[in-house]
Amino acid sequence: MVKPEELLYAKTHEWISVAEEGGDKVATLGISAFAVEALTDLVYIDLPAVGRQVEAEQPFCEVESVKAVSDIYSPVAGEVIAVNETLPDNLEILGEDPYEQGWIAKIKITDEAGLGELLDHAAYEKLCSEEAH
Repeated sequence: MVKPEELLYAKTHEWISVAEEGGDKVATLGISAFAVEALTDLVYIDLPAVGRQVEAEQPFCEVESVKAVSDIYSPVAGEVIAVNETLPDNLEILGEDPYEQGWIAKIKITDEAGLGELLDHAAYEKLCSEEAH
């Protein structure tokens, strides 16, 4: 089971977990509980296409709430190798289980430079508390 304390976070509220898969580093990513709460009432997600090349700190898909459309940024550069096909019809998963079942995409990392920009859980919690005020 994935624990939020074990993940890395982008300042744009994406979380990432990196694992070795078949000799490649693969990042599983989603959006944090803080982001889901801030967005409220999600109505649509536009998943990236498998095979799409993504760049670190660039938008690669978007999520829409009743309030606004928000870009989701990739913390790393690489190739999308899987997307969570269950999300478009079950957006409540993002609120109920954002760190396990609510993953959005898996990216085979081609450039690890973006990993150095990520925050650990304590630093991310501090960022969220500052944004909440």
